[in-house]
Amino acid sequence: MSLATSAAPGATRPLAAIGIALLFAFGLLCLVSAEPVSALRQLLTGALPEPHWSADGGLSWRRLGRFGAVLQQTTTLTLLGLAMLIGLRARQFSMGADGQWMLAALAALAVGVWLPPLGGLSWLVAAAAAALVGFAWGLLPGLLKARFAANEIVTTLMLNIVALQLFRWIVTQGFNDPAAGFLATPALAVAALPPRLPGSEASVLLLLIVLAPLAAGWLLQRTTLGYEIRVVGDSAPFAAQAGLPVARTIVLSMALGGVFAGLAGLQVSHGLLGRLPADLPPGIGYQGLVIALLAGNQPQRVPLAAFGYALLEGGAQAMERASDVPREMVLVVQAVVVLLVVCERLLPARKATHKAAP
Repeated sequence: MSLATSAAPGATRPLAAIGIALLFAFGLLCLVSAEPVSALRQLLTGALPEPHWSADGGLSWRRLGRFGAVLQQTTTLTLLGLAMLIGLRARQFSMGADGQWMLAALAALAVGVWLPPLGGLSWLVAAAAAALVGFAWGLLPGLLKARFAANEIVTTLMLNIVALQLFRWIVTQGFNDPAAGFLATPALAVAALPPRLPGSEASVLLLLIVLAPLAAGWLLQRTTLGYEIRVVGDSAPFAAQAGLPVARTIVLSMALGGVFAGLAGLQVSHGLLGRLPADLPPGIGYQGLVIALLAGNQPQRVPLAAFGYALLEGGAQAMERASDVPREMVLVVQAVVVLLVVCERLLPARKATHKAAP
């Protein structure tokens, strides 16, 4: 049984891992903070909306902007988690989501800047461009793995560096706005942005939190390619003996993961920023691996894992402002959660090994 293909643990096991990590965090807070209970409360609830009753009995909500940022981050993390998950289900540890989303975001923004509004539908063309670039950048390490048996971890990490430098070169050398005051791409016009949800400031891209996992689940469970991905992930030698196209499945699993990473780039360019700075920080794509692990490689659990992770990051900022604890403490919590989840996923394999031993 493997990390990528073992049966999903019960829903209580990841929750137990998170609970243990929070207890560990509280112990650390007791050591570094004069008010550990208040700091932990800020960490867990600081990014949630807070009800407020006015003197005349009216109800209003505070911190809605902070919670909106959590939902936007949830969208990005959901897509990045699915990008990692598709490859993991085929036992391919692709780390290329970081380069894929950056180049896809640049392609989507270029389409949005150069293409006419098309009646408010240019963002759909930008979405197609982002998905295509993500697919192509994911296809490349897949071909290297299938043709030359190149290690996918090494090739995707190297391609991330190539993508980052290519992104910066394009923005620095030509695709920039001199009037911006800093090195950045031109800004998207309002007509090029996705429409807003009724009664909300959020764009329709927020719906990807629900739609993207449904699409990934359908792909893995209802299609021939999804069946091939799952069988190859369980045992590539068995899949080869059964006549399944192992090499093609490996290539497509990595390329389709790039599609979801490309849509994450669309979320960054069209849903969050509206323009891309040349110093856009790398590393966001690697968070997708954490989300996939927390979700137990099950697409339907990815939004919940992404929301919890985003809520923890938002709470860390609130904790830093309202207590004497630095936000780096949340990195400790995240690391412990990941370690516990990985350990509980590998425990059945250890037991199976011990039982098989003479």
